[in-house]
Amino acid sequence: MLKRILLGLGGTEFTSSAIRHAVEIAARHQASVTGITVIDIEKLEDVGPVPAGATQWARDLRQHRLKVARRHVAAACDEFVQACESAGISFELLQEQGEAFDLMIAEARYYDLMIFGLRSLFEYDFFADPCETLVRLVSHGVRPILAVAPEHRDVGRVLIAYSGSMESAKSMRRFVQLGLWPAARFRVVTFQAGATAEGAALPRNAAAYCRAHGLNVEEDFVEGPGKPDILRYAAEWGADLIVIGNSARSVILKKVFGDTAKQTIQHSDRPLFLSQ
Repeated sequence: MLKRILLGLGGTEFTSSAIRHAVEIAARHQASVTGITVIDIEKLEDVGPVPAGATQWARDLRQHRLKVARRHVAAACDEFVQACESAGISFELLQEQGEAFDLMIAEARYYDLMIFGLRSLFEYDFFADPCETLVRLVSHGVRPILAVAPEHRDVGRVLIAYSGSMESAKSMRRFVQLGLWPAARFRVVTFQAGATAEGAALPRNAAAYCRAHGLNVEEDFVEGPGKPDILRYAAEWGADLIVIGNSARSVILKKVFGDTAKQTIQHSDRPLFLSQ
């Protein structure tokens, strides 16, 4: 059951897409959305070493960064409130200051789903952080996360990348149980370096689980390299969303996200559902 959504209002190119996804999901599930903004003043004011005679320049730069960040926050908040009011959904707005990572760890305990930009959290266009913060959040227990692309996509096809690991199974089950897009068409795909009877059974068994929950699902087994090209496969099939979990390797390393998942986050042009 999905009742509470936490939405990161990052003030970047991902914000509009994130808002639209959050509002659509909330409306479908009669859920509430909490939009959150975070301004890390200490980070914004860190302009690096200041050369002699450049004190005023550094002061002006700090003020400029804060001014721009606050302007982006205001615009994101206005867009969020307008979207929620237009859709008639319950919402709350939190405007915080501090270190975004710690704040998200604290807030996420009380929500069923978190929605952020794929390669943006609360940078407000100043800091490039392709995926590290998102990876850290998932690794530290902030999950499940719907990480959205800049361009909004109506989700009609969902690709579930299933490796057979316990973590991959948890991601699949969590996604299915939330029922985010029950009317979508689903495909479970397993990539394996060598074809085995056990490997070929993985997508078949996973698809059976999905069908038991009333989903329209098909399965596929792909024999190929150790690091599968999930994004190319998703593009060829026309997936609008990819469900991907942690790898067995990352469980051993405990806090390192799987190589395939990390690469997918870095380069994906479509939303990802991330769990562990």
